[in-house]
Amino acid sequence: MRRNFLKLLSGCCLSGLLNLAYALEAGQMAPDVALGGTTVASQMADLRGRYVYVDFWASWCGPCRLSFPWLGKLQASYKSDELTVLAINLDKQRRDADRFLLQTPAAFALAYDPSGESARRFEVKTMPSSYLIGPDGKVLLTHRGFTAEDTAQLESQIERLLRK
Repeated sequence: MRRNFLKLLSGCCLSGLLNLAYALEAGQMAPDVALGGTTVASQMADLRGRYVYVDFWASWCGPCRLSFPWLGKLQASYKSDELTVLAINLDKQRRDADRFLLQTPAAFALAYDPSGESARRFEVKTMPSSYLIGPDGKVLLTHRGFTAEDTAQLESQIERLLRK
């Protein structure tokens, strides 16, 4: 019985590692996804020429609640550097996102994708997941999850990439 459990566990972990290996990574072109419900752009390609920090979130995601104030500060700090912070909501019901936003306001652009197509195209594996996209449309940085301890390192990486 122990051997079967270990075999199952190793298969499970290997499967998880393989899934992570196929996630969208730095150097790849960001997919051109529709950006419903935002005035920033109708498609991701419309934002070419700018840096875009794309964050995928949902109302049920606890770490997303923690990330929103930081995303607002990021937008305020780097707006003059042609950075657009864009958070794409994946809730199936818009009212769930609206309730979240009443408690945790957003000081950055929002888009809505109840079908989850954009998350599939970005190969999102964890909530929240974020991608810094360069002016040429290539992914420069990926980040999965969010804790307050992440902010210093993320800011340092973003600062370095924006100054290149």
